[in-house]
Amino acid sequence: MAQIGCFIAAESAKIGVVDKIFTRVGASDNISLGESTFMVEMNEAASILNNMSERSLILFDELGRGTSTYDGISIAWAIVEYIHEYGDMRPKTLFATHYHELNDMEKNYGRIANFNVSVKEIDGKVIFLRKLARGGSEHSFGIHVARLAGMPASIVKRADEVLAQLEASSATGGKPKVEVRTPEISGGMQLSFFQLDDPVLKQVRDELLEVDINNLTPLEALTKLHDIRGILTGK
Repeated sequence: MAQIGCFIAAESAKIGVVDKIFTRVGASDNISLGESTFMVEMNEAASILNNMSERSLILFDELGRGTSTYDGISIAWAIVEYIHEYGDMRPKTLFATHYHELNDMEKNYGRIANFNVSVKEIDGKVIFLRKLARGGSEHSFGIHVARLAGMPASIVKRADEVLAQLEASSATGGKPKVEVRTPEISGGMQLSFFQLDDPVLKQVRDELLEVDINNLTPLEALTKLHDIRGILTGK
């Protein structure tokens, strides 16, 4: 941004001029050419590695996610290692990843530094502080994000259970194992109006549950709708 004259929100900065900016961001396949998401990833990554220079700026986002976990980690590790060790080039590189195994690279490679976006956990809830902090992150917050997106409660709960089982088996050095059980479909496969935590919606729910539909006149129904609308709009 500084190089093209954009405003930078900083009191001061020491910025070197770059000759090329390479990016590998996003996830999409190329159906017309018969290329999978992973093939597109690898084509773009190969182009970067074959054309980078000592003054290049390289931005990788979640490289390796288009294939199996262990393959993805292996490829991501090898690419970071290649960029770090290849001759005297040393291009500036930002590598965003959810592979926590890559945190260990900082211990063995002098020019690698880990950073993470700070979060705070309060009463089981995660607050994203949007601050960059030194050090690698030890875990992800995918399940929390799913909860924020409105994922059915039963799915979020089950995901927590599966994660705990996978982490437990990994800690003991065993093969990742998940206890299979019959899914609890009721009340969870679709968002339920009566399960929401919003106090306004709870008030609307209570109003609806108190209505005697069998003995409700048209005028009373309109009045009740007006009352509910007032709850929702605050008027």
